[in-house]
Amino acid sequence: MQIAVVLYDRFTTLDAIGPYELLGRLPGAETVFVAKEAGPVRNDQGNLALVADKALAEVPRPDIVLVPGGPGSREAMTDPEILAWLRAADETSTWTTSVCTGSLVLAGAGLLEGRRATSHWLALDDLPPLGAEPTGERVVFDGKYVTAAGVSSGIDMALHLLGRIAGDETAQSIQLLTEYDPQPPYDAGSPEKAPAALVARWRGEV
Repeated sequence: MQIAVVLYDRFTTLDAIGPYELLGRLPGAETVFVAKEAGPVRNDQGNLALVADKALAEVPRPDIVLVPGGPGSREAMTDPEILAWLRAADETSTWTTSVCTGSLVLAGAGLLEGRRATSHWLALDDLPPLGAEPTGERVVFDGKYVTAAGVSSGIDMALHLLGRIAGDETAQSIQLLTEYDPQPPYDAGSPEKAPAALVARWRGEV
């Protein structure tokens, strides 16, 4: 099973690395980072790069497509080369997935037309103009399309996929071995739970 993680300038690191850490542990999995050109691709903070092992054209038929989000998704969602590759890869993929604003890139390629999808909570309103039906759920399955909400939810999405692909025991084993047992010191991880003043600030309302 080949898993292709798409990189583009100013992607968010955990969007790519979280699912990579879990999905890459599938028995027989081959994980490959791909970009328009092979080589290092900088994250959204500019201080870390992941290496794209191959150019998009070198990985035409991955079994799983994963598109991370990040500020650079605004450019990626209109990039003809990235969108053409996504459409072609989607024709044969088993799963086409995204984390955070990576769903905007999938929607930009026309892959979420009429489908339920999620994204970062600040980007949900960007989905309807692209033909998708937004939902605030953390992980959304609609056929073979799987979208995750903001950043950290990519780990949850990967666990859901692991269970679907390899069964509950394998998914639970990988969860155990990665010791994914979140116990955050705050309960402010969604706009429904965070202090209203914080949510308003990030919405630009104050």
